[in-house]
Amino acid sequence: MLRDRYPSKLLEDAVEAIGTLPGVGKRSAMRLALHLLRQPSENVHHLADALVHLRDDVKYCSTCMMISDDDTCSICADARRDHRTICVVETVRDVMSIEATGQYNGVYHVLGGSISPIDGIGPSDLTIGTLVSRVEALGDGEVILALGGDVEGETTAFYIYRQLSRFPVKLTTLARGLGFGDDLEYADEVTLGRSIAARQPFKP
Repeated sequence: MLRDRYPSKLLEDAVEAIGTLPGVGKRSAMRLALHLLRQPSENVHHLADALVHLRDDVKYCSTCMMISDDDTCSICADARRDHRTICVVETVRDVMSIEATGQYNGVYHVLGGSISPIDGIGPSDLTIGTLVSRVEALGDGEVILALGGDVEGETTAFYIYRQLSRFPVKLTTLARGLGFGDDLEYADEVTLGRSIAARQPFKP
C-alpha cells in the first residue's frame, strides 16, 4: 500500500494536502512537508492561520469583484481614480499585473474567468451581468476589454461587445503588444503598460 511508504500517517496527510496545489507533484509536496516540519512551530502556525483567514475572511468587492478586506476594494474606494473608465479583466492576477505597470488610473471589473464551452463555463458563470449593469449606469465612459489573447478571451470579448454595444460607451482593447494566446499575468510590465497606453477601438 502507498501508506506503507510513509513513516507517519500525519506526514502522508500533509503530503496529500500540499499535493493538491497546482503545479505541485508528490515529490515537491514531500519536500515542502519535510521543510515545514523543520521550521519553528510559530512559523508553521502563522502560515496555517494566514491560509485559513484568506479562505474564510477574504471578501469580493461589491462593485468590481476584486478580492478585498472590505466590501469595497481600495481601488473602487479611491476618489482619485477615473471611475468612468472600466478595465475588464478575467482574473484578480490580471488586476495585479496591470497595476504593476503604473500606466492605468481607472477602475476594474473582474469577470472570474472566460467563456469556455469545452470547460462548461458560460456567460452566466461569469460576472458579465454585473458588468452590464455598471456600464448602463456609467453613461458615455470607456470600457477596456483587457482579456487574454486566446480563443476563450476573444470569445468572451466578442460576447461582451454584443452586450454593451447598445450603450454609449467607448469600447477599446489592448494594443497588440501582446501576442495571440498570451495571458496578461505572464506579460512583462513594459509590454503590458504600452498595450494599455496605446489601446485601440475594439473591432469584433
